[in-house]
Amino acid sequence: MSASPSTSSWSFRLFTNLTTWVLLAILAGIALGYWAPETAQEMKVLGEWFVAGIKCFIGPIIFLTIVLGIAGMGDLRKVGRIGLKALLYFEIVSTLALVIGVAAAYLIEPGHIDRRQLALPETTVPGNGDGHFDWIQFFLDNLTLQVLLAAIVCGIALNYSRHRQQVVDGLYRLSSLVFKLLKGLMYLAPVGAFGGMAYTIGKFGLSTLLPLGKLMLTMYVTMAVFVFGVLGGIMRYYGLSLRKFLRHIQAELLVVLGTSSSESALPRLMEKLQEMGCSRAVVGLVVPTGYSFNLDGTSIYLSMAVIFLAQLYDVPLSIADVMTVLFLLMLTSKGAAGVTGSGFIVLASTLTALQKIPVEGLAFLLGVDKFMSEARAITNCIGNGVAAIVISKQEGDFQADAERTLD
Repeated sequence: MSASPSTSSWSFRLFTNLTTWVLLAILAGIALGYWAPETAQEMKVLGEWFVAGIKCFIGPIIFLTIVLGIAGMGDLRKVGRIGLKALLYFEIVSTLALVIGVAAAYLIEPGHIDRRQLALPETTVPGNGDGHFDWIQFFLDNLTLQVLLAAIVCGIALNYSRHRQQVVDGLYRLSSLVFKLLKGLMYLAPVGAFGGMAYTIGKFGLSTLLPLGKLMLTMYVTMAVFVFGVLGGIMRYYGLSLRKFLRHIQAELLVVLGTSSSESALPRLMEKLQEMGCSRAVVGLVVPTGYSFNLDGTSIYLSMAVIFLAQLYDVPLSIADVMTVLFLLMLTSKGAAGVTGSGFIVLASTLTALQKIPVEGLAFLLGVDKFMSEARAITNCIGNGVAAIVISKQEGDFQADAERTLD
């Protein structure tokens, strides 16, 4: 008995869908890492090449999207209004994420384990040696912020140019070409996801994570609660469905899962948000800025990590200490994804200011950071997507037909 045409069509779509192949690649990477760890570690280069290729598109796409968005907006007061709304939204939501991280750590107490089973190693924390976060150096090392600033200046200047329309037409053609090239590169996403996941499992294994499994489980559960509770509640407030939004970006989330890098999905996320109905101007301003200032997953991780280390070393923290931690992280966490290792710099600066928890404890987090980075990256990605949708709704720039798709 032959399969029905509808069944054959469904099977064809399933195995020609990029999401399917990314998921299969992740499973294959896990299997290789478990059964052949030495071989799996050699696959690291595949993930690194894919992420490096994606990063080549981030600068051009951010620049073109923002310049064309501002030039097409006309009203420069609207640009400033969107920026202020975005920054206010970022501060409120990311601070809420910090509070939730602290609350979950105290509720579940992941650091209350038998410390005799763990060696308390010393570590050299990345940074300038004193736990101080250098904001000037952060900007100089952060290509995204540099491109963001240059694009805003160019977009504003273009509005005053006599040749504005000719330049805009040329930039639109260039933008179309860049996105076509990106689409071609995305066909290699399964290769990148396979390499990243195979290396992770092959390098660290599963048994080595048992002592810190409680911390990992706590963080994953907390981030799931934040995504579906807080972000889901925000979407419902605007009459939209978070679940439908997640289905729209499922391929991008799987790429993030495989590569442990939210940047790997940045270009396609911006494109998907525009397809969903968000305006180019809002997406161009909100999403790139959010990758430095709206790090919901990173905020949860940082606050939870401080409490975890306090519990690990059996250091009691007063209410004033906890408030100090929240205040410091509220400021410093805004740059925690801009520079490699800066998350540990932020933690080190917080612990140094508190002067109660041994900074050397950060070595524990280094061992499982790779496994927790997936949850951070996915939460950051979803959070920035929701932010773009919310600002678009507030500005009245969210298209009605797209709204029906997400309601």
